[in-house]
Amino acid sequence: MNLKNLLQKYLPFMILLSVIFGILAGFIFEESIGSAAWMGVIFMNALKMVIVPLIVSSLIMGMYRLGDVRKMGKTGVRTIFFYMTTMAIAVSIGLVLSNIIQPGEGIAETPSMSERKLPEGGYSFLNVILGIVPSNIFSAFTEGRILSIIFFSILFGGVLTTIGEKGKVLVDFFSGVEEVMIKIVFLILFVSPLGIFGLVAGQIANSGGVDNFLQDLWMIRFYVLNVVIGLLIHSLIVLPLLIRIFARRNPFTYLADLFPAVAVAFSTASSSATLPVTMDCATRSGKISRKTSGFVLPLGATINMDGTALYEAAAAMFIAQMAGIELDLTQQFIVFLTATLAAIGAAGIPEAGLVTMLLVLQAVNLPSEGIVFLLTVDWFLDRCRTAVNVWGDASVAAVIDHSMGSVKS
Repeated sequence: MNLKNLLQKYLPFMILLSVIFGILAGFIFEESIGSAAWMGVIFMNALKMVIVPLIVSSLIMGMYRLGDVRKMGKTGVRTIFFYMTTMAIAVSIGLVLSNIIQPGEGIAETPSMSERKLPEGGYSFLNVILGIVPSNIFSAFTEGRILSIIFFSILFGGVLTTIGEKGKVLVDFFSGVEEVMIKIVFLILFVSPLGIFGLVAGQIANSGGVDNFLQDLWMIRFYVLNVVIGLLIHSLIVLPLLIRIFARRNPFTYLADLFPAVAVAFSTASSSATLPVTMDCATRSGKISRKTSGFVLPLGATINMDGTALYEAAAAMFIAQMAGIELDLTQQFIVFLTATLAAIGAAGIPEAGLVTMLLVLQAVNLPSEGIVFLLTVDWFLDRCRTAVNVWGDASVAAVIDHSMGSVKS
């Protein structure tokens, strides 16, 4: 058995162990385990290093492999439809559970929570729209503006399909870049258990040790329970049904194939940083064609945020209940629309949900100061919702792959 087969067979087990050991190390060594965080920093940097060249080469080649730009249009519409549908379902789950569990009832402010600060940053739909078309593509590359990069790559790949033999040199070039990036991702995966251990241990150290985290967790346990139950329903019932009905596949076998990507998403809290791993697992283990994964997954890492959308709806309801504000059906519908659309602007970056959450709260005139109650456990929930984001991307990829008739037997 060669090295690649060994990695494919044992990587999920090694990643799971690294998460468990990271948590145990936090219990035993508490804040001093922060000295291991450097491994996580290097791991994250390595993943971010390959994001831009992988997205560019994969999207361009994905467009080229479609062969006909008009066919890509149908695929694009179908992809966006499923992405928006799954996000809408996720938001609905968050709202329904929040009305049933009522997690914000009886919550009192504590000193540890009042000392927290609101996240910095701004968000508007206009900024997202304006950011799609870059004024300088090279600055978009250097600044990592993923939405701009995706737009340029899709445009470049689409036009490339129309120039025939003149584009052969470019096709060969980007095909080679794609192959090299896949090989680099394989090398990064080889050392991923160490990096994931460093990420988990470092985060526990930053939160002041496991004891502090558990104390804050207990204070808002029903809110955490509300979000986690919602994420589990979406990831273990809704998305598997989607795969079973529309992709004609065993969803849990497919989930096992994607487990390394889901675990890396939990560890990094970034669907963009996880994208190289997601694409590798989807094509290598999940048998998704490269032309599908090269188009659907980079797009999903930017606009499809099932977990984030569910979280924002549940968090808005929690803050309203905590403040004693009853949202009527109209206001909850506004939360539904705003949370669905705001999640698109999260762009796969860690804790972006806290920034876009301000827009959701403003839409129904809820107190933005309520976010401080969420910060104490947000690092944990951020990882949970990111894992669902990635699983949602992969689920739609399976559906689109089947609809294009390219699932390998």
